[in-house]
Amino acid sequence: MNYLLVGMGGALGAMARFGLGSAINRLWAHPFPLATLIINIVGSVMMGLVVGAMAKLTPALGETVRLFIAVGLLGGFTTFSAFSLDTVLLIERGELVLAMAYVLLSVVVCVIGLYCGLLVIRGLA
Repeated sequence: MNYLLVGMGGALGAMARFGLGSAINRLWAHPFPLATLIINIVGSVMMGLVVGAMAKLTPALGETVRLFIAVGLLGGFTTFSAFSLDTVLLIERGELVLAMAYVLLSVVVCVIGLYCGLLVIRGLA
């Protein structure tokens, strides 16, 4: 059942990301990736609202709501929201050095990883 909740939410989130991204890109003819930025911001705000509301309003439904909305829907919409949540949780626990390391490693290593993947594939072509 958990996989179904995450899968259904993820499909909806991915479709929402595609729809919003397409709409923004039709209106914004510029090389700056505004659609991705807006999607990451919206997803992060929504994650804050969902996690905050779950803690306050729906403790009994918490796991079901968390799986469908936080992991599935918002995970399909943007994983940046999960990254943002992990960072804020580290900060709230007073783990500032870990939070900074997490942000730095996530951004730098992921960008380098993507670039290395492109280099590997381009080298095979």
